[in-house]
Amino acid sequence: QVQLVESGGGLVQAGGSLRLSCAASGSIFSINAMGWYRQAPGKQRELVAVITRGGTTTYANSVKGRFTISRDDAKRTVYLQMNGLKAEDTAVYYCNMINTWGQGTQVTVSS
Repeated sequence: QVQLVESGGGLVQAGGSLRLSCAASGSIFSINAMGWYRQAPGKQRELVAVITRGGTTTYANSVKGRFTISRDDAKRTVYLQMNGLKAEDTAVYYCNMINTWGQGTQVTVSS
């Protein structure tokens, strides 16, 4: 059974930065794609960024140039560095890998 534990959310002023982490544990042979998603109140969950095992990254247009996804396979961890945060980035952020979702971490950006 795979478990994902997220950390790093919080309250930040517009223009600030946060770094999210998501660590996987359990019976894991290898991890292909690792991704971050977010869900704002009243909206559907959307893709924020994804990184393949080979390091190829894809970002939502709304976060390009501000967010950076990275991974550490030795630690089974994916990161999301978020800079230049905006009020519209406020959401619960979820990581996803190995067909498993994390519990979510709240990010609130005050304007």
